[in-house]
Parts: sequence; structure tokens; C-alpha cells
Amino acid sequence: MHDLEPMRTARLSLMPATLAHLDAEIESHAALGQLLRVTVPASWPPGEYDRAAVEFFRKQLLAHPDAIGWFGWYAIRQSTPSESAVLIGAAGYLGPPDSMGCVEVGYSIVPEFRAAGFATELLHALAAHALRTPDVVRVIARAKPANPASIKVLEHCGFQPAKPGSEADMLTYELSKPPA
Repeated sequence: MHDLEPMRTARLSLMPATLAHLDAEIESHAALGQLLRVTVPASWPPGEYDRAAVEFFRKQLLAHPDAIGWFGWYAIRQSTPSESAVLIGAAGYLGPPDSMGCVEVGYSIVPEFRAAGFATELLHALAAHALRTPDVVRVIARAKPANPASIKVLEHCGFQPAKPGSEADMLTYELSKPPA
């Protein structure tokens, strides 16, 4: 994908994670904030984006250095005249599209920025970005049945329930590229 430039939405800058970002994040929140030029809240990291996720993305980028943009992304609430830029979420794909043209996406927002539409904005941008890629025909995402907020985000972004997956405690949703 090779996207090193941030994507922008109405309120967010989405920055693809590089090895430098991931190494800084492993070092400290301060190092990551300095590299991204943002405030990193004390509640970082959000939800399921934990040390294991950072290390997964790092391992994948070490093995596939040309795949920047197919793994982690940082969601930064853009600065306003009265507020500085803040790292509010993490998202990413689990890798480049598979042989069937499918990618899986995940996302998480820090608690103090939830219920404000940021997850919907973030997921919509990443799903649309993937579907603009010629090799991608379908984006999937998973949510726990006990997480109605995540299910609502998926539905707001146009994702539809997919056939049951192999994980009994997860629901799978999909968004397909419109027919040409």
C-alpha cells in the first residue's frame, strides 16, 4: 500500500504505523507522542489494541517492509484553535488482501473519546480506503455480541452480518465493493 501520508476525515488524521512509530510506542507513550506530534492520553492504549497488537504489527512490518498501510493506523483528533491534536484511537488491517480479495479491519477508541462518532469516522475511512484498492473486494470486521457499540459502528458504516465464523464468541460483518 505504501501510504506514508495521513488520510484525513472531517475530524481525524489517520497515520499509517511505521516501524519507527511502533518502536517509539514500545519505548514509551511520550516517545510516540513526540514522533506523532500529539498528546497521548493516560488511557492509551485503547481497548484490544495492546502490546501484543503493537508487536504483531511490528513483526509483520519487519517481514514485509513494503506493506506499510496494511497493518496499524493511528487515529489523531486534529487540532482546533482551542485544543491540541490528540491520539484517540488505533485501527488497522490484519494484512494485505488474501487471495479472495478480502481484508480484515479492527478499530478501538480511548474511553474519553467514545460515543462521539470517532469510531464510525475511523472505520468508514479505512473501509473505503481498502475498497479503493484494486485487489480488495471485501472488508470484514468482527465484534463480540456483548459489544453493542461496536456492532452499531459497523452497521452505521454499511457492514452487513456475514455467515457465522469459526469463533463462537465473535460476530463477523462484511462490506463488499459495489459491482462495477
